[in-house]
Amino acid sequence: MNSSKPAYIYDAVRLPRARVRRSGGTLAGTRPVEMVAHLLEALDERCGASEVVDDVLLGISTVTGEQSGNIARAAVQWAGWPDHVPGGVVSRMCCSGLDAVETGAMRVSAGAARAVVAGGVESMSRVPMFADSPPIAADPDLGERTGFVTIGVSADLTAARYGFGRDLLDSYAVASHGRAAQAPALPSVVSLKAGDVALDSDEGARPDVTLEELAALPALFGDDPSWERVVRRLPGAPRPVEGLHTVATAPQLADGASAVLIGDAETGERLARKPRARIVGTAQTAVRSPLLTAPVDASKRALERAGISARDLDVVEANESFAVTPLMMIEELDLDPACVNAFGGALAVGHPLGATGGILVAQALDRLERTGGEHALVTIPAALGLGASLVLRRV
Repeated sequence: MNSSKPAYIYDAVRLPRARVRRSGGTLAGTRPVEMVAHLLEALDERCGASEVVDDVLLGISTVTGEQSGNIARAAVQWAGWPDHVPGGVVSRMCCSGLDAVETGAMRVSAGAARAVVAGGVESMSRVPMFADSPPIAADPDLGERTGFVTIGVSADLTAARYGFGRDLLDSYAVASHGRAAQAPALPSVVSLKAGDVALDSDEGARPDVTLEELAALPALFGDDPSWERVVRRLPGAPRPVEGLHTVATAPQLADGASAVLIGDAETGERLARKPRARIVGTAQTAVRSPLLTAPVDASKRALERAGISARDLDVVEANESFAVTPLMMIEELDLDPACVNAFGGALAVGHPLGATGGILVAQALDRLERTGGEHALVTIPAALGLGASLVLRRV
């Protein structure tokens, strides 16, 4: 990343991802502002973050109800941080949390801030997706002009373009559950007491799930009416008549939060703490909606800005925004599948939208340190053809 100052990550924390259930998930009784405040308190206990931070930036996808009204600033106050610490919200749908981290890094790099906490939060139990009635979904004219479709249709379309069949998608989901079930305890995960339950690890992984079980599930999006818009927007686009993705190869709904402490070199001196990694490349890109291929271009740009190639990557966290995403990244960047999502992903343990970017950054750091690796890539797609990527170098 071309910059006047290096932007370092000094710490990263996250809550365990909690499943959203109709009967009420583990974190359904916890307000989103409390989730964030809990992480701010954890950062303060771990490294005295409140004494150096100039701003707090949160990525939130659905900015309404309890997730509106600048809950970043409210969380600062809830956590008892100094009155002079402000807060703000970034909203770029599923890319929101990664955008917040990238924005925080750019502010540090530009000298506009010495240290920033950036991450995200999403309580999908309390603020469901589309609770904000977004006009891209509610206004037919705007939907037509932007190419907005049900995101599962985008996933099916992208999988069909790559020739990924149902068997391959289902097999990837089985592997994701297996990896998540075997994932070790990670230093970035901060436990939270929710009622009578102490949540200390991601929920949702099913180590006993089988390919036969998944093959019996119905496809979700084959007869979705928004395919008509795909035909008009992308003439000649392949359409899998029976659909490809199912509930098992779609990201699980989850509640979660993340917080990454980013600072310059002087921040380390003030904290008497060495950085864990440096942010060396970032990119935000887009493709013609309704495709989900933007993470490919974003990753190539971020790698170029980092001055490395995909062959140099030791760790990849490609958000499992449907099974097609990591499979697409493996093919396009010629990645070693073993380095991609080694601890499982959203198919098994959920995708709390705005929180996910920070969660994946924290997990990438943990994996680099466990393996002694040097470089990690984090990437996420979003609706309307958006994509974001970030490259870390362990120091």
